[in-house]
Amino acid sequence: MMPGAAKKLAWGWPILFVLAALVPLLHPSSYMLDIGVNVMIWAIVAYGLNVILGYTGLLSLAHAGFFGIGAYTVGILTLKAGWNFWLAWPAGVLLCALLGYLLGLVAFRTKGDAFSIFTLGVGVIIQLVINKWDKLTGGNDGLNGINPPPGLEALSKMVGLKLTGGFYYLALLALILTVVVVARARFSTFGRSLIAIRGGEDLARSAGIDVYAHKLRAMLLSTAIAGFAGGLYAAYVGFMGSAITGPVTTFTVLLYLLVGGLGTLVGPLLGTGVMYTLSQVLKGLQDYQYLVFGPLLVLLVMFAPQGLVGLWERLKQRGGKKDA
Repeated sequence: MMPGAAKKLAWGWPILFVLAALVPLLHPSSYMLDIGVNVMIWAIVAYGLNVILGYTGLLSLAHAGFFGIGAYTVGILTLKAGWNFWLAWPAGVLLCALLGYLLGLVAFRTKGDAFSIFTLGVGVIIQLVINKWDKLTGGNDGLNGINPPPGLEALSKMVGLKLTGGFYYLALLALILTVVVVARARFSTFGRSLIAIRGGEDLARSAGIDVYAHKLRAMLLSTAIAGFAGGLYAAYVGFMGSAITGPVTTFTVLLYLLVGGLGTLVGPLLGTGVMYTLSQVLKGLQDYQYLVFGPLLVLLVMFAPQGLVGLWERLKQRGGKKDA
């Protein structure tokens, strides 16, 4: 069962998703729809990182690598093996889940900073393999010409939308599925066990929790979600290069998560929406973006260490005290 506070807020999600579904019907520009699609895809990636970091308290720096594996799986299977996207997409998710589980078998033998360093090394290795395996991945040239999902363009035209509008609704459905899966996991016995592990592994063991098994399941879910987003991203952009699978992408997603609020359900979506949109507004200052992001992050850490969601909760509490 969900906690009382979560039940009170649950009504907000259907309203949010209904409003989001109405956006293409208002005939916004393709540019605005493109921002919406990217926000939703990257929010899914952030939800995957939130499972392992926000709920379990473990910083995996290989997250972008699994995003890349999911994306390249879709690209390779559709371009070179002739698979249908609707089969290649779940295949990429399953591969990421399997590899994430295998990574966890080794990585969870380490603790603390050693775990993060180990996963950073794994992330770099994934990027190097993708970059050097020319015959399979295209190497430096990447994979070009990844086709959109079969039937999506025709369906988009049937409802009077361009292909970007069709992708918007596909990304929205993928985001809804991700939020539902993560919410069910978070408010289940499994999720409460992860929170207990974050609070202290020894204490969790004393409560009868199988820490190792739960961390493996969390890594499996986290990497599967990353691969889920990667497959959709590959089909949307139609191209994959190794650069996006590296640690820089992981740190960018981590920034989204920190801004929104670690360990919260709305934080990944809120942080991604704010930061990705801001990056597009400042696109003309691409070389100087981090001169803006840096001070903003410092201010956030100083005044809202729990992200925007934590800041909102503090403001509500202060307002409640004044009313009292």
